[in-house]
Amino acid sequence: QVQLAESGGGSVQAGGSLSLSCAVSGTPIVTYGTAWFRQSPGQEREFVAAIGYKPSTIKYARSVEDRFIISRDNAKNTVLLQMNNLKPEDTAVYYCALDEAGSTSRPANRWQYWGQGTQVTVSS
Repeated sequence: QVQLAESGGGSVQAGGSLSLSCAVSGTPIVTYGTAWFRQSPGQEREFVAAIGYKPSTIKYARSVEDRFIISRDNAKNTVLLQMNNLKPEDTAVYYCALDEAGSTSRPANRWQYWGQGTQVTVSS
């Protein structure tokens, strides 16, 4: 059974940083696409960043591309998201996701496995 567990969320003031981690169990992630999405109350789940099974394939949402860094450690079976210069509009529940096809697709419905999410709150 594939399980994803996010950690590292919390509350921070605008301009601060947080580092999210996603620990995956039940399958090695080496051939999977890995991604982070986020969702605010009343909003659809939004693509944040993805890194494919080929490490050179990385995508970011425009709203975060100069501030967030996605990475993965296949040996530790983890996916990381370093978030810098956080803004109040980054406030959301952040979810980790896996894609069996190894892609970096933006639509949430292309991803098969999801974690429970971790709350990130940025105050002004």
